[in-house]
Amino acid sequence: MIGRLRGLLAEIGEEEAVIDCGGVGYVVRLGAKTLSRLPALGEDVTLQVESQWSESQGLRLSGFLTREEKQAFVALHSIQGVGPKAAMAVLDVLSPADLAQAVAREDKSAVGRANGVGPKLALRIITELKGNSLGASLNIASPGAAPLAPAAPSISGEATAALMGLGVNEVLARRAVDLALRRLGDDAPLAELIRAALQETTR
Repeated sequence: MIGRLRGLLAEIGEEEAVIDCGGVGYVVRLGAKTLSRLPALGEDVTLQVESQWSESQGLRLSGFLTREEKQAFVALHSIQGVGPKAAMAVLDVLSPADLAQAVAREDKSAVGRANGVGPKLALRIITELKGNSLGASLNIASPGAAPLAPAAPSISGEATAALMGLGVNEVLARRAVDLALRRLGDDAPLAELIRAALQETTR
C-alpha cells in the first residue's frame, strides 16, 4: 500500500489532485482545506496517503499534509457509517486538535457542521472516538477530565468565512486567504487580509 507521495503537483480538481512522481500521475482525493493549502502547479508537494482498496473502485488514495490529519482520518473512517467523504468533511471544518477538543467537550454541534454529518452520526463519532485507542492517540480527554476551552478562531478562518459570505466558494476562499497571508504576513489586520484575499480571487 502507498503511505506517502512526493512529487510535482500536476493537476488540481474540485476534490482531487494529480501528483507526478517520476512520470507516473497518482490521483489523490483531498479535502477542501487541504486543496486550499497546496502549492502552485508544478511545485513539489509531499502528501501523507491513506490507501483503500475495493473491488468496485480499485485502489483509492486519500491525501493529507500532516500525519495528524491522516491519523484523524483513519480514526474517523474506522467508525461505522463514516465513509471517506464524511471523514474528509469533518477534517474540513475541524483540525485534528479541534476534533479532539470537540470530542472531549462532547460537542455534537461542532462535528455536525461537517457536510453530510447529521446529529446521530455526530454523536456516534464523539462516542466512539472517546472510547477507543485511536481517540486516545488524538489526545482526547477522558470523561472525568476538565473540559477544554474552545479554540479561538484563527484570522485565516475569519477571513475565509468573510469571503464565503460574499459568495466565494470555500476552496477558492481558502486558497485566496492563504496567498494573501503569504504576502502580508501572519500579523496582518483582518480587514486588510480580507481585501488582499478578494484581490487574489480576481487574478
